[in-house]
Amino acid sequence: MPWYELCIQTHFSAAHQLRGYSGDCARLHGHNWHVKLFVACEQLDDLGMGVDYKILKHELKEAISIWDHYHLNDIPPFDTINPTSENVARLLFERMTEALNNERVQVTRVEIAETCAARVTYHAGRGNRG
Repeated sequence: MPWYELCIQTHFSAAHQLRGYSGDCARLHGHNWHVKLFVACEQLDDLGMGVDYKILKHELKEAISIWDHYHLNDIPPFDTINPTSENVARLLFERMTEALNNERVQVTRVEIAETCAARVTYHAGRGNRG
């Protein structure tokens, strides 16, 4: 069955350092983390929308606000796990799934880019859209 995939993007600024890493990223440094959120739906609402972009923007802004302009290593769970792009993407995916998934809308993936040349995508599990 055909379906729609909607995407919004934003960014946040945060510092981090990778524990146990033998390289430059072991030292404190920062990024302007670029974020893309993708959601899917098969049916449109009465207005002809999958989900209002305003809702997506609000929920995404709320989810990243706890990281914006902070040292990620100081914020749980990054005080015990490395704040890698992969872990940031997974955590954000989980938060967005909790906030947005319903009988009509499903988060399909989250993309995080530390730089213009380095990015990771965390996808919904197999069998889901995406």
